Amino acid sequence: MNSDVDGDKENQAEWEEKMRLINQVLELQHTLEDLSVRVDAVKEENLKLKSENQVLGQYIENLMSASSVFQTTDSKSKRK
Repeated sequence: MNSDVDGDKENQAEWEEKMRLINQVLELQHTLEDLSVRVDAVKEENLKLKSENQVLGQYIENLMSASSVFQTTDSKSKRK
């Protein structure tokens, strides 16, 4: 009868360890899912910022080309 009690305790300990591991795996899966969502959001934000950067770069180029201050001048031809 004593061996039955020991066997039950071992089974209980194994079951508790399995449940602990299952809970840990589930927690890690949720963490991974959260991180994946965050990575996707950061990628999306990065693409948005790259696009805005291109628009701003083009705007600055257009302003510079329209301004006489930034026009290239040929000083030799003006002196002659």
